[in-house]
Amino acid sequence: MSAASCMLTEDQFLCSICLDVFTDPVAIPCGHNFCKTCITQHWNVNVQSQCPNCNKAFKTRPELLVNTFISEMAAQFRQSAQQKASSSSSEQQAAKPGEVPCDVCTGTKLKALKSCLVCLVSYCETHLEPHLTTSGLKKHQLIDPVVNLKGRMCTKHDKLLELFCKTDQMCVCMLCTISEHKNHDVVPLEEEYEGKKAELVKTEAEVQQMIQKRELKIQEIKHSVELSEEDADRAIADGVQVFTALKESVERSQTELIDTIKENQRKTEKQAEGFIKELEQEIAELKKRSTEVEQLSRSEDHLHLLQSFTSLKAAPPTKDWTEVNVSLLHEGTVVRAVNQLEETISEQMLKLLAEVELKRVQQSAVDVTLDPDTAHPNLILSDDRKQVKHGKVKKSFPDNPERFDTGPNVLAKQSFSSGRFYYEVQVKGKTDWYLGVARESINRKGSITPSPEIGYWLICLRNENEYKACEDPPYRVYPKSQLEKVGVFVDYEEGLVSFYDVDAAALIYSFTDCSFTEKLYPLFCPSSNRCGKNSAPLIISPVNHTE
Repeated sequence: MSAASCMLTEDQFLCSICLDVFTDPVAIPCGHNFCKTCITQHWNVNVQSQCPNCNKAFKTRPELLVNTFISEMAAQFRQSAQQKASSSSSEQQAAKPGEVPCDVCTGTKLKALKSCLVCLVSYCETHLEPHLTTSGLKKHQLIDPVVNLKGRMCTKHDKLLELFCKTDQMCVCMLCTISEHKNHDVVPLEEEYEGKKAELVKTEAEVQQMIQKRELKIQEIKHSVELSEEDADRAIADGVQVFTALKESVERSQTELIDTIKENQRKTEKQAEGFIKELEQEIAELKKRSTEVEQLSRSEDHLHLLQSFTSLKAAPPTKDWTEVNVSLLHEGTVVRAVNQLEETISEQMLKLLAEVELKRVQQSAVDVTLDPDTAHPNLILSDDRKQVKHGKVKKSFPDNPERFDTGPNVLAKQSFSSGRFYYEVQVKGKTDWYLGVARESINRKGSITPSPEIGYWLICLRNENEYKACEDPPYRVYPKSQLEKVGVFVDYEEGLVSFYDVDAAALIYSFTDCSFTEKLYPLFCPSSNRCGKNSAPLIISPVNHTE
């Protein structure tokens, strides 16, 4: 029997229904063999007596008799297979929690490598071998191991869910299409799988895009926090500077008040000492006279008394002390000191706040250079494009649309359409000039009267000492002193253009509530040379941040 078994192949001992070694093998009239329990259950489910292999039908259910010879051969083969599985199981891994176990293994369940959608069984490496070698089993659909293969069967018809009803959006079996899902839009699972997979790819791309947007938003928020932290540090430093200066001012005023009070007290004491000394001298003189009078009044010599009385009659010179008082120099000293302190602090506050504000806007400093393609032909630009002045000779340049042909203006090379920017210009030694920003679409030809309405936000100096903001009509401004360096600050979103006296750290003028909708360019106008009187250049200066 052992020699015979070696002549037979493994698939001859496997039931085509359970795909395991025969248990109580029986033969049916067509010649095919099955486990007695497997063929009995198969016929109970399918009603009609039909061979699962060749589909031959029998009018009556055949009598099932166990084939003793095949049973013995199968038992021997099972023993051999178990020994083989036992020797190979040591090399395979037992199923861990969360992994799919082999449904065929007895005892220790090995990790399943594949699940069969036809058999609805999961197999380890050993028990999977028939599906890889047996011709009838090779056609079965294998997938990566999954739990609950019964969930892939129709609960109503006990058939494989191999179709998808698009009408009801659910998986169905073949029998469902002729009952509950009749006339529905039904497609193979593979077709719907491809469609849904394409949707998932699209969804995944959309999700990734949403993730990227949110990651960018996180970076934006983190950057905002960093900027806020920097602003907080600057605000703390500015606050410490302001309050330290105020504290020093109060302490200085306190010291001055104490010194004033002490000095007044010294003056009072000195005045009192003078009065006391003078009074003591008068008292001494009066006491001397009193002694003389007393002595003379006791004399009984008539001649001596009368002769001495005449000389005694003249009293020593004395002062009328009725209206004499010691000056109270402390009265109102504290009130005056507090009033003076209040005035000083107010001035210092304004100055310190102006310095803080200037330092804040200087954080937005940008590098600005002049654009020769926009310069009026009479203007002379330095090689580094940082200086401009008016020349007597009108140069020959192409009259391009960007160039000013009447006003002696030039724009910066750089433009700005968002955020904040700041730059400084030296105007020292000039008697006339214009500075500020202009929008890109301004008219650059012919005579121009600048104002915000036509796209200019400028301040100017006219006739040596007339400073004006170029509003409509022009608005006179009064800097504390002659301007030597002007700072220009723009907040695009805020609609703000401000001008600063850099040396005095003071605000000169602000255009507010501006509506910016296009690019802004810094504008420079050195004005006419005026026979050398206004020959000094406008100079774009590096920003030295206020300490």
